[in-house]
Amino acid sequence: MKMPTVKYQRGDMVMGRWPGSSLYYVVKVLGFDAKSQLYTVIYKDGTELELKEQDIKSAAGFQTRSRSRSRSRSPGRRRSRSRSPARTTRRSSSRTAAAIAAAAITETAPCSRRDTKLKDTLEQQTKAAENNSNNKHEKKEEKQKEENNTANKVNEVSESKAEGEPEKNQGRYNLRRRKDDGDAKPAEAKPEQLEEKEAKLAAGLAAPPSTPLDFGGKMGAYFWLLFLPAWVLFVILQVNLEDPSLANFPPPLPPLEAFWDAQALGFVVLWILFHALLYILPVGKLSEGMPLRSGERLKYRTNGFFAILLSCVAVAAAVHQGVDLTYIHSHFLQLAAASLLISVLLSVYLYVRSYYAAPEQLALGGNSGNVLYDFFKGRELNPRIKNFDLKFFCEMRPGLIGWCLINFAMALAEMKQQGLDAPSYSMILVNLFQLLYVVDGLWNEEAILTTMDLMHDGFGFMLAFGDLVWVPFTYTLQAYYLVGHPNPLSLPALAAIVTLKLVGFYIFRKSNSEKNTFRRNPSDPTLSHLKTIPTATGKSLLVSGWWGVVRHPNYLGDLIMALAWSLPCGFSHLLPWYYMIYFIILLVHRDSRDMSECRRKYGSAWDEYCRTVRYRIVPRVY
Repeated sequence: MKMPTVKYQRGDMVMGRWPGSSLYYVVKVLGFDAKSQLYTVIYKDGTELELKEQDIKSAAGFQTRSRSRSRSRSPGRRRSRSRSPARTTRRSSSRTAAAIAAAAITETAPCSRRDTKLKDTLEQQTKAAENNSNNKHEKKEEKQKEENNTANKVNEVSESKAEGEPEKNQGRYNLRRRKDDGDAKPAEAKPEQLEEKEAKLAAGLAAPPSTPLDFGGKMGAYFWLLFLPAWVLFVILQVNLEDPSLANFPPPLPPLEAFWDAQALGFVVLWILFHALLYILPVGKLSEGMPLRSGERLKYRTNGFFAILLSCVAVAAAVHQGVDLTYIHSHFLQLAAASLLISVLLSVYLYVRSYYAAPEQLALGGNSGNVLYDFFKGRELNPRIKNFDLKFFCEMRPGLIGWCLINFAMALAEMKQQGLDAPSYSMILVNLFQLLYVVDGLWNEEAILTTMDLMHDGFGFMLAFGDLVWVPFTYTLQAYYLVGHPNPLSLPALAAIVTLKLVGFYIFRKSNSEKNTFRRNPSDPTLSHLKTIPTATGKSLLVSGWWGVVRHPNYLGDLIMALAWSLPCGFSHLLPWYYMIYFIILLVHRDSRDMSECRRKYGSAWDEYCRTVRYRIVPRVY
């Protein structure tokens, strides 16, 4: 089969047409998709679009045409469409024409990209004209002409833009970037600064600009760095009380030596190394991630299901050899402290190494310039040691599979402490429900490559702590609670909870599968019945199936499952409902972040999507 000819190569600086208009701006080619016959390009403000070949022109050829067009469309040859007396039809000087052309390039659209060579030529013309003018009165008169004709030219370019737009785009989408995007207007910075910044971005020497700060900004980062570890230690100390009522706050603080155990640290390190070994084994599928800003697609070894199977075999062998896994229950605090220490050391390493990473490898959200905020959020998007992806590994392996190991240890501890021959129904439900959740995630491990964590968030303390401490030591709170506070269940209650779990799991899995399939291949035949809304970026938004019911049906399924995990613990205490409460806050916040990002990225198409799919997570409620 003959391969299609690629006219423009990755890294080429060319002129790209802005969708829905006749205006061309300087863009950098990131790659070419042979299947869709589209070029992925990036504008100098970070906007990425997919363009057809006919919408791209070489910079050299476009420069010549731009010069001739600039001369032929002198404002002195066109009659103003306005009756404003300030506008004239007299031929302007070369200085005025040059100023108008420069203004047209820099002010016609919020996403303008200037042709540097053309701008230099215009500036030279302007300087030459200024040297020939010695009379102050003439300068003042020409300045007035320049202001009037500039306004004339801007209006004419805006009108020509509207005339060049297809009718369907005029009435449907506003392709301009919104004011709240945080983009600075070119006129607000000195030309020299803009030239230097744009040259660095084009050459890949400057770090990409950071997106608006999340989690309360810089002060929020200070708060979370202190609060999150303190909260984990609090819930562990609280749930260990004979009466874990929040009325008994604060729990008694043990001596400092109670937080440290060298054997616990060795156990955590050994567990992480064991899973690192499983991760690098050449077993399982080698999956491609989503395209990065550079156009590159990283490869990931998605063998998580193999890892959890081998972990089960290893744990069964250890129990058979007489290893007492109830050690995890009795040393839970020390294990959490050891994991916290490892997550902090890992975060320091990640922050330091980010300064040796190339600019295109940095995350947009962790490049604020504030040390603590960037340490918390993560500067580097995909830190790797050769082919070993640190973020992907921590996201899916030691903490997630450790969650199941801890739950199993809690079941053994319940049997030992309560003198039972088998775990209680409540403990069995919690173990099975959460095991199903983890196994499903590892079976569909490839789907995580399209999530916000992998695609947008840098790898710093937030994710390192979340993966290694938060998940295994707070998501296991229900099982830990049931060890000392059993809750008998009747058969009808048991059946109702199981049904609730299955409903939530079905919604969660079905919606996530639709999303993952659509993101990887929008033309997939299995999705042909689904309706979509096109966007100016070339991508489309799902508005049917589960994604036509609410904007985040996967979050809805998650919340239903969280309810099913909490119900086996009963209603005696609020603490085992922590996961449900926390998850509501987490998903509402994540929905807010997603809304801001999508509104910035898709513009008016996102507004139409929100009008079509009214509810965010819970139908007719939120």
